[in-house]
This record gives sequence, C-alpha cells and structure tokens, in this order.
Amino acid sequence: MNAADLGLPVDVPSTALFTDQYELTMLQAALRSGTADRRSVFEVFTRRLPDGRRYGVVAGTGRVLDAVENFRFDAGVLGFLRDRGIVDESTIQWLASYRFGGDIWGYPEGEVYFPGSPILRVEGSFAECVLLETVILSILNHDSAIAAAASRMSTAAGGRGLIEMGARRTHELSAVASARAAYVGGFGSTSDLAAGFRYAIPTVGTSAHAFTLLHDSERDAFRAQVDSLGRGTTLLVDTYDVAEAVRSAVEIAGPELGAVRIDSGDLLLVAHRVRQQLDELGAANTKIVVTSDLDEYAIASLAAAPVDAYGVGTQLVTGSGHPTCSMVYKLVARARSADPRAPLEPVAKKSTGGKTSVGGRKWAARRADAEGVAEAEVIGTQTVPPELVDRQLLVELVKGGEIVAREPLDAARERHVAALAGLPMSALQLSKGEPVLPTEYV
Repeated sequence: MNAADLGLPVDVPSTALFTDQYELTMLQAALRSGTADRRSVFEVFTRRLPDGRRYGVVAGTGRVLDAVENFRFDAGVLGFLRDRGIVDESTIQWLASYRFGGDIWGYPEGEVYFPGSPILRVEGSFAECVLLETVILSILNHDSAIAAAASRMSTAAGGRGLIEMGARRTHELSAVASARAAYVGGFGSTSDLAAGFRYAIPTVGTSAHAFTLLHDSERDAFRAQVDSLGRGTTLLVDTYDVAEAVRSAVEIAGPELGAVRIDSGDLLLVAHRVRQQLDELGAANTKIVVTSDLDEYAIASLAAAPVDAYGVGTQLVTGSGHPTCSMVYKLVARARSADPRAPLEPVAKKSTGGKTSVGGRKWAARRADAEGVAEAEVIGTQTVPPELVDRQLLVELVKGGEIVAREPLDAARERHVAALAGLPMSALQLSKGEPVLPTEYV
C-alpha cells in the first residue's frame, strides 16, 4: 500500500503541470520551427551560495527522479491545455505520448556543492528536456535549501539529537519534503506522520500545552500521559511553573521518566536548573529536550547547556533565512540538427548583470591535497585529467529514460556525513564566509 492508495495528498498522479506555461509555448514554437528534436544538454547550477554560506547541500534528487517518472500528460491535463488554448492541437498530440527518454547525470543526493557546480545534467532532445525545467528547479531549490540549514544545525548540535517539527509552519506538501531534506542534512526524526509514512523517517511526539490545559491540574495531565504512553514518555514542563512541573513529573513517572521538554524562557538558564533538579530527584537518566524558535545560532549558544535534543520548526523549513538556493536550469550545449550524430556545440547566455553562464557539457571533480582534504571544485568540458578521473562527482541517474540510481534515503544521509568530513574544517564554521572551496574551470 502506498500514499495514493490511502488518498493522501502526498502522491500526485501527474507532475506535468508543475511547470510554467512558457515551457509549453517554447515546445510549440520549436515543433513548428523543426528544432524540437535537436540534441540538447541542460545543466542545473547556482552562480553563488546564499550570503555567508560556505557550502551547499544537494537534496531532493530522489524526488526529482519520481517527478520525471510521473511527468505524464493524461486526458484531464490535456483537456485543460486544450480548453485554455495554451498550446495548439498538434502540440497536444505530441504531449499525449510524452515520456522522457534521455539521460540524467547529477551530484548524488547528500553531496555538497559550490558556485558553478553542475548539480544536474539533463540530456536528450530539446523538447523532452525543456519541459522538465520548472519541476526540477522547484524540488532542488527547496530541498537543498532545507538540507543546507539542517546541515548547519547538525554541526551546531555537535552530535545531540535533532527533531524536525516544522509541519505547521509551511505548506502541507512542502512539510513532507522538508522533513525528508532535513533527514538528509542530519536530523534524526520528524513530528510529521506523512513524512514518516512516505519516507520511513522515524517519527516522534507526545503532547502540547493544550493537553495540560485540558486537565484540572498539571499532575492530572502528567498522570494521564504516563498511564497512556509509559514512563519513558516526554513531559512538557513549562506550562505553569517549571520547577514544580519537574517535581511532579518525577514523582509520577519515577526515575524512569524518558525526558522533559522546555519550550520557553531562557533555555540556557532553565536547562541548567532542570538538569540539577532532575539529578537531585534521582532522575539522572531523564533527558532534556528544548524547542522554541531555534536556529543554528541558538543551538550553538546552547552548546554548554545540559541539553540532549533540539526540536526545530520555523527556521528549518524556511532554510534559516535562505528558503531557496537560486539554482537555474540552462541550455549549455545543442546540436545544429536533429541528426543524432550531429556534434554538440556549447551555448551560453552572455548578457550583463551577473547572469552569464559557461557553455559546454561539463564534468566536475573535487581535487584533494596530500592529506586527502578537498581543496578545489574543478569543472571542465574537455577530457578529464587522469588525476581527477577517480574523483568525479556526477553519477548516472537516468539512462534512456529509465531510472538507474534509486537508493534508500539513509544512503544520502550517510553520504552527506562523508562529504562534510572531506572538506576543510572551516566549512563547519557558522560565521559568515566565502565558499570553503574555490571553483576552477579547466
């Protein structure tokens, strides 16, 4: 059984309309001019990282593969296009049999990237590739932004637990994608059940202030929760008086109390006081979870506090101030005819204003120093130098329209840990700085 079987809004029958209208009008014009079948190469990259960030994180690749596979124009979608007069009838007939039959290469999910990195390379006819622009960018821009924020928060947490709990702060579908991206970036669990259902991410959750306020006393609320969920549950202790709540929590649950959660106040001060009180009451193994509008800087400020886990919502699902990565999808090479043997020619936008791009079908590799630490992101269009052949970053994701690189989400999560370990230590600094690796074109 999957999400579609349950009628949940996390599976979409078709992703074909997750696009901008001009993708279809370009298709119509290209079909009329005879250029639609020209072999083409599009690349996804960003010209710069968000201000002050030292690296980016690739996330959403698995969702891109799902979107490409489900990019189908069914009868309802075609009827909509026809009724609105968006494209002509011959274009509608072409779309009716659309299936992406090209190749896609990309940085594997969880890998890091830098300005200019060819994060995704889409190859095929112009017609089949151009239609995928919007949906690919919408996924990668969103998910990579969340994963980058999650990665910074994971660094700040220093191995302590991280709980994604931002579902109520974003769109219901982006909440599921956010939880997935946060897991890639280092979070260990989510409060969002749809994310747990769809992606097998561990889910957590116990109670809110409303549950305490429902009961005649805080003790009644704690007793009801412990009776229902067991002594290992997490009790929320800041509805009224924290010290009194902690005392009641331990009296009711005993030293086996799993954790207490603090959601307000001076978290540094309160955490120290609660830890001392728990220890004095014999609950030395009871953990402390803190929430309340945390970001990577707030988490870092609590490094000296006796905190065991952090719950993060708003700042995580909004990319901690950078909700997009400014990735673009550009045509970088194309043939002069539809002949499959026609050579590819580099093309690039040359306008002023910082929006230029580099033409040519690219490879990317990460050069390391003698100690094995990365020292540059090397990008080229010609033959890969022998010393970089084994350090290439792009992997084959789709071949001839068939997906060849699906993997468990945990693989992306583990890859991200390894990618960070290969960067200079300065990559983990939270202070603003330049990208930790320079981009070199050869």
